[in-house]
Amino acid sequence: MKETVLITGVSSGLGYGLAKKYLERGAKVYGCSRREPGELVQLGMVFESIDLADSDAGVKRLAELIRGVDLFDCVILNAGKLGEIRDMKDAPLEDLRETMEINVWANKWILDTLFEQVSEVKQVIGISSGASLSGSRGWNGYSLSKSALNMLIKLYAGERLKTHFTSFAPGLIDTAMQDYLTDLPKDDRYGPLEILKAAKGTEKMPDGETCAQMLIDAFPKLVERPSGDYADIRKL
Repeated sequence: MKETVLITGVSSGLGYGLAKKYLERGAKVYGCSRREPGELVQLGMVFESIDLADSDAGVKRLAELIRGVDLFDCVILNAGKLGEIRDMKDAPLEDLRETMEINVWANKWILDTLFEQVSEVKQVIGISSGASLSGSRGWNGYSLSKSALNMLIKLYAGERLKTHFTSFAPGLIDTAMQDYLTDLPKDDRYGPLEILKAAKGTEKMPDGETCAQMLIDAFPKLVERPSGDYADIRKL
């Protein structure tokens, strides 16, 4: 039977790669992002333009996107915002609030809308990050929001017992986010930047489509772990 998948943040990077790989294997893919990825729509993806920072409009658009769907085999909460690398004291509250809105609270109303409209959701995967645990200097709002996402996933796992939840760190991926990070000047305050620069262009930092295939292969293994767990693809 054809898989049915929902992916957020499909316009570029990992989300684009996940949607493309699922489409290539014959899945029915529903996707959302602010910008429409025309190539994926041409391949058959059902798309809705949604700004995750606008919850009022977003709930209505998501409800329209998934109208009539009875089952999702997998929901991948991929969309996210990095923000600037800087010290916490230099991070404006407005920017931190927007990061939390996109990386955490948007996923709450997405899940609430899903469970209100869809009879069965088998698996939910929140794309997390090692930054959610490391607390490295400079990754302020991103680390805070991904750590909160881990807990959000765990809390829903305790409520929705028929759905398997995982917060999943996909490892390094060569995307626009990494372009920004690796173009930053050397700064001894932010040690991980040099690690990222060394990995750029190597097999340690695959592109979005290559990483997407690795993740899709790994997703079935996640259900062997307790629902609500955090997992890192580099440690599976």
